[in-house]
Amino acid sequence: MTFTLYHHGSSVCAAKVRFAMDEKGMEWDGVYIDILKGEQFTPEYLAINPKAVVPTLVHDETIVPDSTVIIEYLDQLEPETSVHPKDPWERAQARYWTKAVDEDLHPACGAMTFLCSHRFTVLKKLGKEGAEKFLASTPEFSVTSDWKSFKDAIVRQGFEAPGAVEKVRLYDSYLGKMDQALEGQDWLVGDKFSIADIAMTPYVNRLAMMSMRGMWEGGRFPNVERWFTAIEARPNFKKCLLDWVPEDLTNDLRENGKRSWPEVAEILEIKIYS
Repeated sequence: MTFTLYHHGSSVCAAKVRFAMDEKGMEWDGVYIDILKGEQFTPEYLAINPKAVVPTLVHDETIVPDSTVIIEYLDQLEPETSVHPKDPWERAQARYWTKAVDEDLHPACGAMTFLCSHRFTVLKKLGKEGAEKFLASTPEFSVTSDWKSFKDAIVRQGFEAPGAVEKVRLYDSYLGKMDQALEGQDWLVGDKFSIADIAMTPYVNRLAMMSMRGMWEGGRFPNVERWFTAIEARPNFKKCLLDWVPEDLTNDLRENGKRSWPEVAEILEIKIYS
């Protein structure tokens, strides 16, 4: 079997699939799609993923888009290394986390990432004319049904864009839910590492890469802090979550995030100590 993964270092969904495939011990070939340069909008890529997002998995001649579906598909192919719990109730609990990611957290992450970093990077790298083309190329239905107009507003207006502040608060609410779920146990479901932890890892890591550990550190969400420390200590964390991110993008996320952190902290009423 041949697996080809179309992915990018900035994509939390692509990171999730890389993490799951490594946990399963699966080998794959990669095609790197630079989503900050607009390579996802080429006719060739749109032919396999009309939403113009990554990742997309090509298994021999079969095309499978959407990260949650990809991981479920891979677990059907190789159930002996499934990252989904075997117990039906625990599997259902894990499904609640992946469902929440797809419905709520991922759109919030897209908003938060563009708010706090990508809007600066896109304008810097593409210039005004290139940024206009980039924004215009987004399909009407992509991350969400209104992602094209919402992304456009975020890039142009930042935190003043309608709905932007609500996305920050929504993102933060999931850290609170994680903290409650982790009370008295190491992992999110059944106290065993599973798809629930794999699914949430890229979203907490995105905040860490944007210099926003203050959202859970300092006693705010201690169980999340303990959990993420354990996640970062896993031997495959760095190669799946960090090494695929280009150095300039890593720097942009860190520095742009620092620039945006005071506004995020103010929204969440987090006191910053200088």
